[in-house]
Order: sequence, then structure tokens, then C-alpha cells
Amino acid sequence: MTPIARSPRPLTGRKVLFWLVGFFAAIFVVNAVMVRAAISTFGGVDTPSSYKAGLMFESEVARADRQEALHWQVDGKLKRDGAGEAVLDISVRDAQGQPVTGLTADARLTHPADERLDHVIPIAANGAGMFHGESKAMPGQWDLVVDFYRGKDRMFRSRSRVTLR
Repeated sequence: MTPIARSPRPLTGRKVLFWLVGFFAAIFVVNAVMVRAAISTFGGVDTPSSYKAGLMFESEVARADRQEALHWQVDGKLKRDGAGEAVLDISVRDAQGQPVTGLTADARLTHPADERLDHVIPIAANGAGMFHGESKAMPGQWDLVVDFYRGKDRMFRSRSRVTLR
């Protein structure tokens, strides 16, 4: 038996149209998936306005100089307790080693890569120059930012990288 030779299918306008529409539909679907992934995983920016941050630079340098002149000794410990909560204990001493009184404090854990995970640690005075706070924080690396205020004036800022287990 001799095999029957088939004639090649002719390339018609309809086939070209289907291939063209299919190609651009595939591009559109891939772009839609990539845009959705980018938007859903974007954790925000560290500085919303670079211009305003630049204008505030001189005042931040002056605050850092004033903070350095105080010679305060700030010691903090962040660890897990038996219930799994992150416990923060801070002591603030002046240049002579005496507890600094009359301060209020704010503390927050900021995630290095995703600001949606940031959260505030409620902190309260726990004696002269002593502060205590507890929070539910996930394990991982965090930036611990603690601000001390006297009235409305920020007197001291401590920022350090910590690892919670």
C-alpha cells in the first residue's frame, strides 16, 4: 500500500487572526498575573517623601548632637517569656549612672522589608528610669526603635537590629 500524501493546510487569514489574538491574550494574562503579584507583595516605602526628609535632615542632625551631649546609657533587653510574648525591658541612666526620671517612651518593632508587619509595643514606666512592655511579635529580624520624650520633646532615640526566636 502506498501512503496517501496529504496536502499542506493553507495559511488563511482566519488562522493568522487566531494566532495573533492568542499571542496577545497570553501576554495580557502574564502581565495581569505579574501586576497582581507586585501590588499584593509591596510592603510600602521607608520614606514617603524624599524631599521632606531632605528638609528635615538638618534638624535630625541637631537632635542627634543634643542626644550625644546627654551621654545617656540606654540598656534594653528584648526576649520571649514563657507564654511566647516578646518582653522589652529598658533602663535609662544619665552620664553619672543615675536613673533618668520624668520620661515617657514609645517603642515599635519595624520589619526591615515589609512595613505592613510593623507594630507598636505598648510601653510603660516601671520605676525610676525603667520601662517595660510586652507584645505579640513573630520570630525573625526586626528593627527596635525606642523614643524617649520629656513633654513633647524627643530627648533620645535608640534604633537597633534585634532577632526574635
